Amino acid sequence: MGSKIRAFICIDFPNNIVKEITRIQSLVSKKHFTGKLTEPENLHLTLKFLGEIDKEKLEFVKSSLEKIKHPSLELRLSCCGIFSFKKKPRIVWVKLSENVFSLQEKIDSALTSLFPKEKRFMSHVTIARVKYVADKISFKNYVSKISPKRIRFSVDRFNLKSSSLSSLGPVYELISSYQLTGNNN
Repeated sequence: MGSKIRAFICIDFPNNIVKEITRIQSLVSKKHFTGKLTEPENLHLTLKFLGEIDKEKLEFVKSSLEKIKHPSLELRLSCCGIFSFKKKPRIVWVKLSENVFSLQEKIDSALTSLFPKEKRFMSHVTIARVKYVADKISFKNYVSKISPKRIRFSVDRFNLKSSSLSSLGPVYELISSYQLTGNNN
């Protein structure tokens, strides 16, 4: 491992949410496409991607995140959709309810001296990466009609993780975890 690590800040999901997302992935798989489903153990909601950072920046990030005070959250799965690039489907996602924005903004503000603020944050989990699909319109329409079960879940922490890319896909490791408080001080 070099002197830099690839890092991101995220919310992990409880087992019942992972189970529901894998159910949705199995529905997406019924429409033939070339690509890859996100491994169940790698499903998460990215709050901020930090990219390649050195140990000094990592220490600053850790101490900045420790200072964040935010109440615990209740989230739920919302809808499914696709991000396209040049009209080609690339990312299949499940959106989460909107009340994660204040936490994401606090993280952005805490790190603003080192990282630019997110321009278009959308609370979503990437469930599949698409390389090729023959019938783009049909695929998009099919995915948009998938309806996740509206399961609510509590979030009482967020995590700082590293990502190592391997031939089998990314490997994530927990660097540190940050407790959300019961109040808004």
